[in-house]
Amino acid sequence: MRTLIVSDSHGLTNELVVLRDRHKTDVDLMIHCGDSELNQNADEMLQYISVRGNCDHDQEYQNEQVVKVGGKDVLITHGHLYNVKMTLMNLNYRAKELGASIVCFGHSHVAGVELIDETLFINPGSIKLPRLRKERTYAILELKDKNASVSFYDINGTKVDSLTTEVRFT
Repeated sequence: MRTLIVSDSHGLTNELVVLRDRHKTDVDLMIHCGDSELNQNADEMLQYISVRGNCDHDQEYQNEQVVKVGGKDVLITHGHLYNVKMTLMNLNYRAKELGASIVCFGHSHVAGVELIDETLFINPGSIKLPRLRKERTYAILELKDKNASVSFYDINGTKVDSLTTEVRFT
């Protein structure tokens, strides 16, 4: 099962359509972790499971969602309500409360993957305003049995090998 994960697009529209069209045949699910700054029912957002970020004003967005991906519960949130710029501890507690083994979040604009207490945290970075690197990034999560692979790509679809991570769940 493959899932596209994007966050912090901050008003971009064409780029969301390009990503959707580029990957529509090779992913099973598309997630937007907030700060799209678009209405939830905007055409560009229709294929994405999305949540509300601190820059989203549409009240229709939920603050978080839990979805099943490859048999795993995945928590989707923006991260601002959990202080993710300082620590993942609060978000880790929330994931445990909900029984989520994977968390997709944004807010910091910093792309990365971290495994904490058997919970996989994925921040796809930002496709508009990246921090700590020049590439405007998104991620693709692939789950096979007990293995997870997270690959990062720049906005043009070029793989960012230095960020790619593989994890085995116990």
